[in-house]
Amino acid sequence: MDLSIIIVSWNVKDRLKENLRALFDSKHVSFEVIVVDNNSADRTAEMVKKEYPNIKLIANAANLGFARANNQGIKLAQGKYVLLLNPDMRVFDDTLSNMISWMNCHEQAAVAGCKLIGEDGVIIRHVRRFPKFLDQLAIILKLPHFLPKVTNHYLINDFDYKKSAKVDSIRGGFFLIRAQTIKQIGLLDEQYFLWFEEVDYCQRVSRAGLEVWYSSAAECIDLVGQSFRQVNLSLKQKYFRDSMLKYFKKWHAPIEYWLLKSAWPLGRLLAWAGEKLKLKSRART
Repeated sequence: MDLSIIIVSWNVKDRLKENLRALFDSKHVSFEVIVVDNNSADRTAEMVKKEYPNIKLIANAANLGFARANNQGIKLAQGKYVLLLNPDMRVFDDTLSNMISWMNCHEQAAVAGCKLIGEDGVIIRHVRRFPKFLDQLAIILKLPHFLPKVTNHYLINDFDYKKSAKVDSIRGGFFLIRAQTIKQIGLLDEQYFLWFEEVDYCQRVSRAGLEVWYSSAAECIDLVGQSFRQVNLSLKQKYFRDSMLKYFKKWHAPIEYWLLKSAWPLGRLLAWAGEKLKLKSRART
């Protein structure tokens, strides 16, 4: 089998149904699909059982987070490659075959992502450099709102998405891994509930002397964060904060971890002050 596709789903039944319909229209590739449902309240598991009985379904009794749920699927995977695919993605009929062909011709790529396109047809700029202290501090302190260029290096704003290239990290929504890489590197780090798990994996790949690549050979539509939109802002910030700090505690000097941890209360204060200023400005107009 060429490919095992693992989809972790949470309360996006209709988007998942569109995703699966597109997957099964794919050509020239043999694959299996493993859906891990994180206790959705919208009857996602029932839909999969009824409409796609050949899919391997894991229906969790609680929301286990992205890393842990993907690991459940990876343990069942039998393909030469494993694709972690968000439920709000929509492949074209040649996305999978093009990506597999590219991987077969580029053995140096242990992990790879493809070109992601929004519903508006605009390329989603998802390639990143590994997080550094200063760019993450800028994000915490909301500096990009006032000085957008402060994170240009981290976000690689000049990256050419028309060309395949070796990169630091790619978006976890379309995350293709060689099965051999999983045997060597292991599973996703389950300390991350959401965010930074794919960056952490790319870091582990890099430190093992392997390579992460962006491939321009395939395209996929990315509807971006349909599950995540259902989470309130304070909880989103908590997930992001916790995952960022875990990443820095694992990979960076202790002083950087402690400085970032100390900066978060100031970041929340600045965010609160910014919202107050916006409200006053609206009241005046």
